[in-house]
Amino acid sequence: MVEPIDICVMLGGPSPEREVSLRSGAAVVGALREAGHRVVELDPADGSFQLPPNVDVVFLALHGTYGEDGTVQSELDALGVPYTGCSAAVSRLAFDKVQTKRTCAGHSLAMANDVVIEEQDAELPLGLKLPLVLKPATQGSSIGLEFVDTASAWPSGLAKALAPGGPVLVEEKILGREVTAGVVGGEALPLVEIRPKTGAYDYKNKYTTGATEYICPAEFDEATTMRIQTAAGQALAAVGGVSYVRVDFIVRDSGEPVLLEINTLPGMTETSLLPKAAEAAGMSFTELCQRLVDLALEPAGQVAQPELI
Repeated sequence: MVEPIDICVMLGGPSPEREVSLRSGAAVVGALREAGHRVVELDPADGSFQLPPNVDVVFLALHGTYGEDGTVQSELDALGVPYTGCSAAVSRLAFDKVQTKRTCAGHSLAMANDVVIEEQDAELPLGLKLPLVLKPATQGSSIGLEFVDTASAWPSGLAKALAPGGPVLVEEKILGREVTAGVVGGEALPLVEIRPKTGAYDYKNKYTTGATEYICPAEFDEATTMRIQTAAGQALAAVGGVSYVRVDFIVRDSGEPVLLEINTLPGMTETSLLPKAAEAAGMSFTELCQRLVDLALEPAGQVAQPELI
């Protein structure tokens, strides 16, 4: 039995991922209360907040802009209150898909060829091979994700990807198996393979129960598993180290993992991947939430360097 402390769970927030965040937060609140803690909820719906008194730690169940881009982290740093997840600097870097790729470029990580586009009337990039994947550079939860298989589909695909705002990362589509590597406190969790039953792993398939099959542990041989986990460690080292994170890859038939993105506040809903990986490692959801709180309260825990292998 852990010693009860006062925990504030921040959930909801002003981003397009508000609905998912509310679900994550509700699950976390239940788990932390089950663990015996005194828990209050706080929804910074308008991008501002006032913490209740005597908070020992803030559990960040926010997703997307404000909650995951370093903004709320900087505000909590100014208040001197510890919080779960990554530091403000790491959050700011990893939230930007373009900056993440450029930062990881010198760390022996395979990545798709790409260009960055901001203009609505931009031509189809001649330097890239179809099919293409279009991702808003600073959105999560697959918001604005578009696939362009033909030249004729480019204008509408680009318009939809630009709609959430900000530049769009345009990448060549990598063929292979979609896999995520969770890391908690420098410990690699079992890999999760993601298999949508229809279409791509978009917002609908990501958050609709039963729409996607998850295989955990993913069915790779030991050498390929090690290769993917090593790549996850290289990605984390590139962005500066974190307390917990999820690193997404496409794994080619050759076993080469191609980096997609780094998620610094992974989802904590009933369909989320980090809890699935933790469960496969023998860690219940309540135990996972407690572990994340413990990491937040460790000295310099928010910038711990991972040692996966």
